[in-house]
Amino acid sequence: MNRAHYIGGTFLPHGDDTGPHGDDTGTRPLINPVDGTIRGKVPEAGRETVDAAVAAARTALGGPWGSTSAEDRAAALRRIADGIQARFDEFVEAESGDTGKPRELAATIDIPRVIGNFRAYADLLYGRPEHAYATAIPGWSTGTGQALNYTVRRPLGVVAVVSPWNLPLLLLTWKVAPALAAGNTVVAKPSEETPSTATLLAEVIGQADLPPGVFNLVHGSGVGGAGEHLTTHHDVDAVAFTGASATGAAIMRGAADHITPVSFELGGKNAALVFADADIEAALEGTLRSAFTHSGQVCLCTERVYVERPVFEEFVAALGERARSLTGYGPMISAAHRDKVLSYYRLAADEGAKVIAGGGVPHFEDARDQGFYVEPTVLAGLPQSSRIVQEEIFGPVCHVAPFGTEDEAVRLANDSRYGLAATVWTTDLSRAHRVAPRIEAGVVWVNCWNLRDLRTPFGGIKNSGIGREGGAYSLDFFSEPVNVCIQI
Repeated sequence: MNRAHYIGGTFLPHGDDTGPHGDDTGTRPLINPVDGTIRGKVPEAGRETVDAAVAAARTALGGPWGSTSAEDRAAALRRIADGIQARFDEFVEAESGDTGKPRELAATIDIPRVIGNFRAYADLLYGRPEHAYATAIPGWSTGTGQALNYTVRRPLGVVAVVSPWNLPLLLLTWKVAPALAAGNTVVAKPSEETPSTATLLAEVIGQADLPPGVFNLVHGSGVGGAGEHLTTHHDVDAVAFTGASATGAAIMRGAADHITPVSFELGGKNAALVFADADIEAALEGTLRSAFTHSGQVCLCTERVYVERPVFEEFVAALGERARSLTGYGPMISAAHRDKVLSYYRLAADEGAKVIAGGGVPHFEDARDQGFYVEPTVLAGLPQSSRIVQEEIFGPVCHVAPFGTEDEAVRLANDSRYGLAATVWTTDLSRAHRVAPRIEAGVVWVNCWNLRDLRTPFGGIKNSGIGREGGAYSLDFFSEPVNVCIQI
């Protein structure tokens, strides 16, 4: 696959030393996290390449796309969805190959939801209500003494979309689909670790009869590279980003110079509360999924588990046993991320944690031993103030601690600088309704995990983000309401 920049409807050639605009900084190897082999090369966009992509998006905004009807935009989104569906297996293989996640996960979660993103926003464009008011004007001496106020929406303009490596295409299209639906043009910058499905998406969009420049793609790194050039660009009208909280803070500082609107979905240190009245079997299976799906490399994964004391020992032992029996899990995205997770495993030992399961590196006696794997790990015995309990690890690890009362459970869940998601396990309906609204998180699941309806708001509070994505909430961000007032 030629993982090239896509600008103005054209894939640009690249070499090892320079790009088409003379400022690219060459290429970097794309590493297979399963076995450490090289999958290909990825170009690094320099400032002039990013400038060209933004200029192409600006030109397309002022061209036919700027006057495209909602019906035509919806039809374009459906053509994109159909194009992805037609190349489903190709997308699955590329997503699994870049991330190392099991093919089944990409085939049942990532790519189906990608297709759903485009189809959902095509549907949402129809019948979206706006407000109109007939207002009496006291003391008005001409006309009827009334004014009619109504709202219309216009696109923000050129939108920069920067997406992470853990759910590369799903999170990219969660922003690209509503941005295009609202009439914007897009410059996308996927993670340099996982560029392949974004490149396939550009191919599909190129065949979906959108005007050149509506969607553009640049590859490269973040800090000091293509990502920083893009998010600080003076001609970018909005930035939508998913990734680490520290990166979000850096983007916000850069966006402040131009007062550029931002939408952020950032990190999480998510809590699960397991009450003694819960269906323990369901809670165990749910927590196993929420802690270890994609080897914990999902912002929604559970890293803190709080269990009511009467069932604490039983729950910890059973969760550890199930974690030890896990097979078929994927690697960390890179050697650097593997080393980061392992450093937290060592820190846990230094802090005096009790290792219930895992805590090291698995040995497979095959090519995977050259990959970036760590063991699914369950810890216990650390105080709430420990770094293991407070810092986002983003790996297959959770710490389990007991609680005594409902109030204590809520206090422990909220004792975090993050506030993305939480899970409550209880068969007491009244307790569920009491507890869920008290948890400081953008999403609270009760007796389930990661069930998503694209029409609902998604996002975090505190260090976990700004704004909400999903349904009309995304369309609100990617469009500007304009009030029209007419004297009657």
